[in-house]
Amino acid sequence: MDDFKTQPGSKAKAAVAPKSYREAMSRFAGALHVAATDGPAGRRGVTVLAVASVSDDPPTIIVCLNHNRAENRMFADNGRFALNVLNARHLELARAFAGEGQLPMDERFALGKWRTLETGAPVLVDARTSLDCVVEDVQSVHTHDIIFGRVVACGAPSEGEALVYLDRQYRTV
Repeated sequence: MDDFKTQPGSKAKAAVAPKSYREAMSRFAGALHVAATDGPAGRRGVTVLAVASVSDDPPTIIVCLNHNRAENRMFADNGRFALNVLNARHLELARAFAGEGQLPMDERFALGKWRTLETGAPVLVDARTSLDCVVEDVQSVHTHDIIFGRVVACGAPSEGEALVYLDRQYRTV
C-alpha cells in the first residue's frame, strides 16, 4: 500500500496520495451545476460538482472553486453568484463551462438563455432549478475556496433528467 504515508507525530495515521484520492472521488456520482457570477469584477461561469446545502434557516449553500484559477476570485469580488442545476439537455453547456474547447466566456454564455433574479447573477432559464445567492463568507482550504452563499431567490424549476458526472463520464438520471 504505497499510496499511504504515515505522518510521524500527527494525529492522522495515514494520508492518501492525490492520484488515489481523485480515483476514489471519480466513483462518487455528482449533480452538475454551473455557478455563475456577474458584477464589477466581471462575468464568469464554471461547471462545478462540489456543492452542498449547509442550512435551511437561513438557506445557505457552499460551492468549492479551485483558487489556482485567478478568475474564480470574481465570485467573491462580485459578492454574488447563482448556482444552476443542469438538465440532461445541458451537456454542451456543461462541457463548455468546464473549459472543454476553450471557448471565450461570452461564447460559453451564448450556449444558454440567461436572466437575473435578485442579485444580478446569471440564472439559466431552463435549469432544473437555480439558487441566487449573496456571498457570506469565503474559506480557503488547500487548493480550493469554499464559498458560502446565502440563498435570496430560487428560479422556477424545469423538468427533465438530471445531468451527473460519474466515473469521469457525463450521465443522466
